[in-house]
Amino acid sequence: MIIYNVTDEAFRPYGRIVEGYPTQGILEALKKTPVPENVIYTPREDALHKAEGAEEVGLGLFGGMPFQFGYCNGHNTKLNCLEFHRDSEFNLGTQDFILLLAKQSEIISGRLDTSVVKAFRVPAGVMVEVYATTLHYAPCHTDPKAGFQVLVALPAGTNTDYRPEDGANIMDQMLWARNKWLLAHASSSEASEGAKIALTGENLDIAADL
Repeated sequence: MIIYNVTDEAFRPYGRIVEGYPTQGILEALKKTPVPENVIYTPREDALHKAEGAEEVGLGLFGGMPFQFGYCNGHNTKLNCLEFHRDSEFNLGTQDFILLLAKQSEIISGRLDTSVVKAFRVPAGVMVEVYATTLHYAPCHTDPKAGFQVLVALPAGTNTDYRPEDGANIMDQMLWARNKWLLAHASSSEASEGAKIALTGENLDIAADL
């Protein structure tokens, strides 16, 4: 699989590099978060909100809206699922990491073929905006020894408990948490937990491409 850089033109439809914010305090706080062998996600981490410059960064990213700074850390090379929100997500890593991305417009009749997914490397210390129309999920590591520590900045309440029992249409049936629509691959643990199986094709694994 080709792994592009977020500086490449290919990234333009999916997101952008964000510059100008004082992110060093956030990075220092992020370095103190755990890096397990699997993947963990915390929607809101107080230490990140208390970091130097965090309030300025959050208000700037979300235009004064309530926001949450959390993290997604660990080791991973597989796609497993894709998700989207009604808002952009912002990511910033202490190490280089890779995002596997697709576009919401590539969902056809409630299904997305994983052959359209592209991989993008985000350099350490570079913040990126992942547009609301971009499908994404857990980052992948570039160094299996180091893993990844990635800031996940979203509107407050996103990815917290909320799951309706049914839905009016296919997209509603993908709603997995508050402001989180999830497309699962049949081989993923999320599918075994009841997530909507909506990814067809191979469950991509970039381990051999690193």
